[in-house]
Amino acid sequence: MKNPTEVIIAPIITETSMENAQMKKYTFRVDKGATKIDIANAVAKQFGVKVAKVNTISVRGQKRRYGRFEGYTSDWKKAVVTLTEDSKTIEFFDGMM
Repeated sequence: MKNPTEVIIAPIITETSMENAQMKKYTFRVDKGATKIDIANAVAKQFGVKVAKVNTISVRGQKRRYGRFEGYTSDWKKAVVTLTEDSKTIEFFDGMM
């Protein structure tokens, strides 16, 4: 089992993710090799909540140009974690709303 701090890299703070946070759906940037089970266990252990389900999205890197040079940014993985109805909310996101 992976360490929760290795699985969850950062929270994603956007308008859409803040609207979903009101419905107990939280968005995180996670390790590319993490499975849904790893993500659910990491969120439950790190924030002390009950996870109902996890949806993952592999995000492709964007094309970037630097003068005459071009390349791609890194690929990464995003996870949308839905909590159970009887679970408490994550305090970090409560301060953002």
